[in-house]
Amino acid sequence: MIEIRDLHKHFGDLHVLKGIDLDVKKGEVLSVIGSSGSGKSTLLYCINSLEKIQQGSVKIDGIDVHAKNTDVNKLRQKLGMVFQQWNSFPHLTAMENVALAPRIVKGKSKEEALYIAETQLKHVGLGDKLKNYPSALSGGQQQRLAIARALAMEPEYMLFDEATSALDPEKVGEVLDTMRLLAEEGMTMICVTHEMGFARDVSDRVAYFHQGVMEEIGPPEQIFYSPISEHTKKFLANVR
Repeated sequence: MIEIRDLHKHFGDLHVLKGIDLDVKKGEVLSVIGSSGSGKSTLLYCINSLEKIQQGSVKIDGIDVHAKNTDVNKLRQKLGMVFQQWNSFPHLTAMENVALAPRIVKGKSKEEALYIAETQLKHVGLGDKLKNYPSALSGGQQQRLAIARALAMEPEYMLFDEATSALDPEKVGEVLDTMRLLAEEGMTMICVTHEMGFARDVSDRVAYFHQGVMEEIGPPEQIFYSPISEHTKKFLANVR
């Protein structure tokens, strides 16, 4: 599981995360919602050690992510991360993009890595795009390519940082469908998202962040239909 205790993050004088306490159990889907600048994405970056923390702890299966003796690169193999921008290698085909990390990071043979790549591309609905270059893919397809690339490392957890925010509206659904599929398969997921329908329908729990504080967390039906915090109520009224 992921265990976060008293997590604080500063960027200079800006206090971005203010004492976050959070547990995410294996097989759980947690959606994190809130206004821009509330600390949602920073939370994911701290979990993945892409940002250092000033106070508190983040543990993945009991391993302290930010301890000096932690092998962060090895730990990151447990954590697949999908960003707002897909960042594919433009000179590699879809299959070559996905096969790269298994070969370089996990030491798989070329044949093994290509088999993994083909399997994961088919998994996300890109079985007919194996030899396409990223420039020949739509935004939604490129984001699904990014998901396949993360899955190729066989992670135990998936972190999604507003994976649909850079997409045209008509492409959002295909990426959300892929995320729904992973949830149905039991993947542990933390999804920072502006897609309220996804958060409501797919999540086991929803956390609302406001100005660096986790104001409220609970089942979707509680957060969306009986929120306690006035900030949560105001946010949901605005997004509706």
